[in-house]
Parts: sequence; structure tokens; C-alpha cells
Amino acid sequence: MERKNRELEDTVNGIREMSIRGAGKIARAASSALASFAREWKGESRDDFISDLREAASLIHSTRPTAVSLRNGILLTLKGSNDEVDITSVRKRILHQSGEFIERAVMARENIAEMGSKRIPKGSTILTHCNSMAALTTIKKAYDEGRVEMVYSTESRPWRQGHITTGWLLDNGIPVTMIVDSAVRHVMRKINIVVVGADTITANGAVINKIGTSQIALAAQESRVPFMVCAETFKFSKETLLGSLVEIEDRGPEEIADPKRPQDFPGARFENPVFDATPPEYIDAIVTEVGIVSPYLATEVIRELFGMEGPITIEGRRSQFSWL
Repeated sequence: MERKNRELEDTVNGIREMSIRGAGKIARAASSALASFAREWKGESRDDFISDLREAASLIHSTRPTAVSLRNGILLTLKGSNDEVDITSVRKRILHQSGEFIERAVMARENIAEMGSKRIPKGSTILTHCNSMAALTTIKKAYDEGRVEMVYSTESRPWRQGHITTGWLLDNGIPVTMIVDSAVRHVMRKINIVVVGADTITANGAVINKIGTSQIALAAQESRVPFMVCAETFKFSKETLLGSLVEIEDRGPEEIADPKRPQDFPGARFENPVFDATPPEYIDAIVTEVGIVSPYLATEVIRELFGMEGPITIEGRRSQFSWL
């Protein structure tokens, strides 16, 4: 891919370096970057345009290959582009679909908050984990309605996204107590409802989210505390309906130990999984922009949204995209 684009490069670097993070944010950033690339592309060959778009999409996808929101954001932006006959129509389609995807993604949070807030009892103390704007928007809506007394926010190591969550809650005037991740079971007796986001929702209703989510769900189940997931529909994985498994991303040991001090842990091995899987039996409800569903209805949501025309595939080691 010879033609460079500043927004594309910034997006790739931002996602890879975690300055752009959160499932919704990376999906919108990817869509915007592809639109920018399409808008500024200067060649004369429609086939070269398609080829460069494929490479741009693969480059973005390579930053977080396990993130279904990123994949779906790319695919929904590029959907049907290969059917267009010339550069102008390809560009027009991508710009339209990107704008539509970003607008719908932003509006989705408002719809989720409107429905999800009603599931939060008045006078609630809420526990949240990591940094989900779908969850936070829901919590704020409930707070504005007089339903929330306090929010407990986990630190969410190793990247401490809980610090962002705590700051956001404070900025919005919402009482918050931050705890270390390992204190979850200790404080669960104070909690009325758990509200979290999701990175991926599989066909069997399991939720893939920030590492530690499944432990929170287990503690909530033990204490009979409702566990609610707030997630846009673009986080549902069609691939899992067709037999694919969700790959859990494992990041480097430098996020756990100081790479400048290898002498601290001579011979030690490190595992740094980014996500874990919460089984559907621990989840009371999944709030989406199209309604509140049981995790056991995930298959129906996927069928309704994506249809069953065939698999969405990213083939080969270079992650070449197939077009919808």
C-alpha cells in the first residue's frame, strides 16, 4: 500500500499503543480512518483502490485481531464496496456507511442508557469494571433519575482503565469509590447490581470482557447480585455462530513487570490475558440499543443483525478481508 494517510497511521498506532481503547472507540476510530483513507485516495484505478482498501483494513485489524467490535466496524464500513463499478461509487459508499455506522454507534449508547437505567433499583450501589462508555452512560442516566447512591469502580489492572472510569464519574458528579480488583468479593455485600460493558458477545451468550469480569460475575452470583451487561449490537460475533472460537489476546510481560529490571524475576514466565469469558448462566441481562435480551437469545440477535448468508472471514496470515 503505497498511499499514506495520516489518520490511518495515527489510528493504527493509537490502537496498538492503547491510547485508543475501548471496544466502541476502536470500532469508530477504525471506521473513521477508512473513510479518511477513501476520501484522500488519489489513484486512477478502481482495482488499485480496492486493493489498497483491503490492505488498509488488514493493517487496522492487525492491531487488535481478537476484537470483534473492530472487525465489525471495518466490515460494516466496507460492506458491498467490491460491488461498486468505479472509484467514485466505491468512495461514496464507504463514506456513507462510515458516517452511518459512527452515528448509530453513538446513538446506541443513549438507547442502551434509556433502557438499562430502568433495571437499576432506586438507592443502588453499583459495581463497574474497566472503562465501558455504554455502562457508564447507563449509570449516569440512572444517577440522574435518582437511582444511584454510590458506584464502586475497580482499578482494572494492568492498564488501570478504572482510573479513567473513576475520573469520568467524578467529572459527572457521581459518588465513586475505587477499589483494587482483588477487593471485589469483599465489597460485593454492599452492591445492589453489577453493570459492565463487553468486548465480544458470543452465539452461546458468553460475554468476553476485560480480564477479571468473570471473577466479578462469580462473586455476584454467589451473593445473588444481578449482573447486567451493556453492549452495542456490533459487539455480537457472527463468527461464533459459524463455529469459530474467540481468541483471547495475550499482551506482553512489560505490562506486568518492569522490562528494565529483568533481575527482579529471573526465570519467571508471564501470562497477561486481556479478556476472559463470563458464562451466560452468570448474566442476568444484556442491554443493547434494540432491546434487553437474555444471553440465551444471543443467537437470535446475531441472525437478525447479520443474517446467515455465509461466514464473515478474514483469511490467511495477512488478514485479507472478504467483502460482504
